[in-house]
Amino acid sequence: MAVKVKINGEVREIDAPEEMPLLWALRQELGMVGTKFGCGKALCGACTVHVDGVAMRSCSTPIGSIGEGEVTTIEALGQTELGRALQDAWLEEDVMQCGYCQAGQLMSATALLLRNPEPSARQIDAAMSGNICRCACYTRIKSAITQVAESGVAKKGKANA
Repeated sequence: MAVKVKINGEVREIDAPEEMPLLWALRQELGMVGTKFGCGKALCGACTVHVDGVAMRSCSTPIGSIGEGEVTTIEALGQTELGRALQDAWLEEDVMQCGYCQAGQLMSATALLLRNPEPSARQIDAAMSGNICRCACYTRIKSAITQVAESGVAKKGKANA
């Protein structure tokens, strides 16, 4: 039985069991490979997507549980001012090393700034603590998030939401 899921603004019909993890539906069924497989146990954050703006681990989220929710993936991040600002800050701070965790890092950072456009250093650490970077770029990730928060882009986006 096909499952309908709204992904990046488009309703997609996925011919897969409802218990299939969203990650596999995205990667295998829809060919959307920007979301990465990390640990498969929702521990590393590499597979982070948004469901209704909230960061979720797609490796442990069954597609049947999404219902009317809207999924946003890394492929759509650059379509928002906040997403573009974070991507630009990532480049400016030269965050990426191997890059494997970056999609999940960016999705978690976006979710943080959507709910809290002016996070403290401690709040950034807490929000990003579930995302593991094997290259240990945590200082640069935090700097990029701080840069965007200080720019006011996140606050402006929240006011328009």
